[in-house]
Amino acid sequence: MSKSLKVKKPRKPMLERFPFTWFPFTLLRAFIYFIIDMYHLAHNHVERSVRLQLVLTFSTCFGAALLFYGVSSALFGQINKGTVIDYTMGIERIDNEARNLVRILEPPSYEDEIEAEEPVAPSEVAVERIPEPGIVQHHATEPGSPGHPPDTQMEDDPNKRRQDDYENRLRSFTSNVKRLAANEKFKIVVTDLYGKVVFRSENAPEMYVDVHSVIRNAMDTRNDFRDSRTEFSSFYPVTYNNQKSYLVVTGIPQPHISYVKGQSPISMLSALGVFIFLFYFMTQRKMRYLEELAGGLRIISTGNLDHRVVERSRDELGSLARDMNQMVSELQLKMEEERRAERLKNELVTNVSHDLRTPLTLIMGYLRLLHDKNYESPEQAAGYVSIAYSKAEKLKGLIDDLFEYTKLSNQDVPLHKRGVVLNEVLEQLLEEYVTLSEEEKLTLIRSIPQDKLIVQVDVDKIIRVFDNLLSNAIKYSPKPGVISVGLAQDKQHAVVRISNKADALTREELELLFDRFYRIDPARGSTTGGSGLGLAIAKSIVESHNGQIWAESDDGDIHFYVKLKLVS
Repeated sequence: MSKSLKVKKPRKPMLERFPFTWFPFTLLRAFIYFIIDMYHLAHNHVERSVRLQLVLTFSTCFGAALLFYGVSSALFGQINKGTVIDYTMGIERIDNEARNLVRILEPPSYEDEIEAEEPVAPSEVAVERIPEPGIVQHHATEPGSPGHPPDTQMEDDPNKRRQDDYENRLRSFTSNVKRLAANEKFKIVVTDLYGKVVFRSENAPEMYVDVHSVIRNAMDTRNDFRDSRTEFSSFYPVTYNNQKSYLVVTGIPQPHISYVKGQSPISMLSALGVFIFLFYFMTQRKMRYLEELAGGLRIISTGNLDHRVVERSRDELGSLARDMNQMVSELQLKMEEERRAERLKNELVTNVSHDLRTPLTLIMGYLRLLHDKNYESPEQAAGYVSIAYSKAEKLKGLIDDLFEYTKLSNQDVPLHKRGVVLNEVLEQLLEEYVTLSEEEKLTLIRSIPQDKLIVQVDVDKIIRVFDNLLSNAIKYSPKPGVISVGLAQDKQHAVVRISNKADALTREELELLFDRFYRIDPARGSTTGGSGLGLAIAKSIVESHNGQIWAESDDGDIHFYVKLKLVS
């Protein structure tokens, strides 16, 4: 019994297993795509701009230099540590102890005002707390002792409670003064409003205090934290023995020693060196590319137009390299055209000289015979004259063709264009060639449609084109043979085709047919061939009409096509 095979379904991709309609996932995916698109956009902008590349390079190098400066400053700062003596904490300690004494002497309302005015850190030394009114501390069990529970009469007497509270504050104040004088060496005095001392610590010998000087010393010290160890006085108004008084706490602040990092020029110099090295390293590739472009220009300036520079980037330097290559290509093309024109000019001079010399030599030869009367009969002399005349006509035709081609090449001949029916022009021209083709044992076949095809041309110049093509076809067709002429419409153009039998030609030979003085068979001289300018003249005329002329070869036939734009 065969078991059925279970086909395992492929797992879906992770993105397809979760619903895209889930808002947080969709939002996260959109955010990731946005970041990726922004990165590619920024990357493309940076790749296409040398300026942005230099800005990013400078920023990177500057950031690295700052980081190195921070690290080197920390390193050399630990080595060159400096000691700083600060008396600020000592001054604050004296002032805090003075505030604690004020809290002991003053009632709670005044204490609240001081706390609301400026919060003060608690003293490092514990201060004996004064019980609030109505609260009794139990220190002993004997009646009348401070720890004995008061009777009902004492609890109900507010004056008694205030008196006991004030005595407790005085005892606490006195004990704190003794402690500060013994341990901290602070001098503490209480004066009346005129500076007379009404209370002083054991180490304070003053009987009178200049209140004005004390206030000025306290204010100057608060506003100017001096680095020298000088005596500091903290000054506060208080109530002592139910009289308005001044509390003056004087002491020498203790110094606070701290260490600060030292400064070293090595950190700045090393950071500058890091910046220069990184900037040189990161711009080395661009500078090398600039040197390569400059070297390429030097090579091109020597005349080596085959040299090309490599396009290594998409920024302005890459555009410069591309423009340089395009400039060199165009310059090379122009120079090749100039060389070709110079070569054609030399060929023209050579061919014209040869083609002119041959008939001219014959003419001079026969005229010499006639001049020397070197002939046997008048009939022979008439033959010499006839040959000389025919050669002179051929010489004149060659000169006319050369003159016509020169004018057409330089576009010096004005065109008198007008609308004509191309069908009728071909019909009239072919009628003139019927007799000539019959004499050459050639059959002329025409295929011209009835629909009129109107073109805007110079009629005389266009007739010259077709005349040259028909003359070539009659001259070079094998006898007997067939010459076919056809006319057809190709969209907005009229196309004329003239075909005859000929040897198969290559593409290169077909392209050279319209060059001046070009002959397929070099053995053909001026005797059997024409001037060699007929097809070149035809091409110049057609191109001056913004038309096209070309040749094709297939199955032993050669076809010449002329394409002209129809009048819409």
